[in-house]
Amino acid sequence: MPVSGHQHEHNQSTEGEPTVRAGAGADDGRADDALLAGARAAAGGEQAAEPVVEIDERRGKMERLRSEGIEPYPHVRLPDRTKVADVFAAHDPSQLAPGEHPELPYHLAGRLISRRGHGKTSFLDLRDLSGSIQIVLRTDTLGREAYERILNLDVGDIIGVRGCVYVTQRGGLAIAAHECTLLTKALRPPPDKHHGLGDTGTRYRYRELDLIANERTRELFMTRARIVAAIRDWLNERDFVEVETPALQSLAGGAGSRPFTTHHNALDRDLYLRISVELYLNRCIVGGLENVYDMGKAFRNEGISYKHSPEFTILEFMLAYADYYDVASATEEMFADVARRVLGRTELRCGGETIDLAKPWHRITMREAILQQTGVDFMGDDRAAVIKQLTELLEERIHPATTWAELTHAVYTKLIEPTIIQPTHVFDFPLEPFPITKRHARHPELAEHFDAVIGGIELVSGDTELNDPVDQWQRFVAQRQRRTIDDEDVPHPNDEEYARAIEYGYSPTAGGGMGVDRLVMILAERDSLREVIPFPIVRELR
Repeated sequence: MPVSGHQHEHNQSTEGEPTVRAGAGADDGRADDALLAGARAAAGGEQAAEPVVEIDERRGKMERLRSEGIEPYPHVRLPDRTKVADVFAAHDPSQLAPGEHPELPYHLAGRLISRRGHGKTSFLDLRDLSGSIQIVLRTDTLGREAYERILNLDVGDIIGVRGCVYVTQRGGLAIAAHECTLLTKALRPPPDKHHGLGDTGTRYRYRELDLIANERTRELFMTRARIVAAIRDWLNERDFVEVETPALQSLAGGAGSRPFTTHHNALDRDLYLRISVELYLNRCIVGGLENVYDMGKAFRNEGISYKHSPEFTILEFMLAYADYYDVASATEEMFADVARRVLGRTELRCGGETIDLAKPWHRITMREAILQQTGVDFMGDDRAAVIKQLTELLEERIHPATTWAELTHAVYTKLIEPTIIQPTHVFDFPLEPFPITKRHARHPELAEHFDAVIGGIELVSGDTELNDPVDQWQRFVAQRQRRTIDDEDVPHPNDEEYARAIEYGYSPTAGGGMGVDRLVMILAERDSLREVIPFPIVRELR
C-alpha cells in the first residue's frame, strides 16, 4: 500500500518529549508489595513498609469473614440501585426537616472512600461514578453486631447500602443506613485520600489507581467517551455510513511509517496492524457507498512523545462529490459541534491563548506560511537555490537524497506548524509525499492537501482524492523508483488491488483523517496524549 493521502504527523520522527519512562515509585505489575508500597510512598501515602502490613491485615479480615460464613465476594444483582447523583437531584434538603425520612428509601452501591466517628454513631462516605454521599450509621438502627461489622470495613471496599434520606443538622443530604452489605473486599489499600496519586509514571502505569484517586481523571475519561460519541453522532446525523475496515492488513499502508508485524499461522503469511484505513474507504466509495467513515485503533511502530503514540485512535471519513475545501469546512463544523455538545462552549485555552472553535478558521497556503515566517519561497524558479535555503533553515545535516518536497515538508513541520496556535487550515503541500492525492488544479507540483492545526499540532489531514487510474499507476511506479535506502526495510509495496479498484470508476471524492486522541487533548485542555489515553504504552520496568 502506498503513502496515505491523509499523512498524519504520527509518521514523522518524534521530537520534543522523550520516550516514556516510568516515574518514581512505579511498580512492575506482578503483585510486588514492596514496589507497590514505594508507589504509595511516592504518592504521599504511608511509609513503604506499611501497605504490605495493611494488605496482610485485609487478607486476614477476608479469611475471618469466610470462616464466619460471610462471602466477601458474593453473587449479587442490584437492579434497584440508585446513582448518588440521582439522590441529590431528587431532593432539596432545605425543603426537608432534619433527621430520617423513611418515606424516601434508597439502595446505593459504591466504594467506601472514608469513615469517621465512634461510639453509637459513625459516618461513611460512599462514592460511585456520579458522586459521593455521606452514610449515617447508628447502633439503634443497625444493631450492635451489624454496626461493629460495618466499622470493620476498610477504605476501598465496595459496599451496598439500603437506607433512607437523612438531613443533617447542618442541612446536608445523607443516607441513614438500615442495612450495609460487603460486595467486594479490597485487598490492597487505595492511594492516600488527601495526597492522591501525584506521580505521573505511576498514574500512567496503574491507571486504575489514578481513576480511584483523582476525580479529574475520572471526569477526563468520561469526557473522552462523550467526545467519541459526539463525533460518531455528528457523522451519523449527516448520513455517513460507518465501515469497519480490517485491523490486520496484507500490506503496510500509511505513508512511510513503520508497521507492527504479525504472522498468521494458518495462512503462513505476515500481516500488519493497520496504520491507515483510507484505501479501504476509497474502495467503498468505488462500490457506491458514497459518504463513509471508520473510527478505531491504528498503530505505528515508532517513538513516543507528547503528541505521538504507537497505538492511537483515528477517524477517517470520505465525502463523495467534494474536494479538500469541503473537508476543511466539515472539520470546522464538526469540531465546533462536538465542543458544544460535550463542553457546552467553543472557547478553550490552548498554547497559552484563548481559541474559539466556532469562529471561522484562518486559512493559509503552505507557501504563504513559510514565506511569511522565513522569507523563503519554496516555489521559487531557482530550485537549487531553494533547496539550499531550505537546508540552511533546518540547521541540521540533510541526507543527500532528500528531495525538495521532503525539505519543504520538514521546514513546515519543524519551524512553522509549532507556531500555529489558533485554529488554522494550511493548504497546498508539495505533491511527492501524497501519491493518492489529486494534483493541484493550477500548480502540478502541489497536492490538494491540507492540514488542520491547533495549538501547534496537526489534528486533521485532508485531501482531494486521486481518481485518475492512469495517473495513480504512474505515481505508484515513481514512488517505487525513488524509495530511499532508509525505507528499504519498511514493507510499503504498492497496492495493486487499490489501483485496479479505481479503474472501475472512482467518483470525485475528498477525505480527512483525524487523530481522535489529539482532539480530546485539545478539548480537555491537556498537554500530552498520555494524559488522554486510558492505558498508554509505557516502558517495561526491569
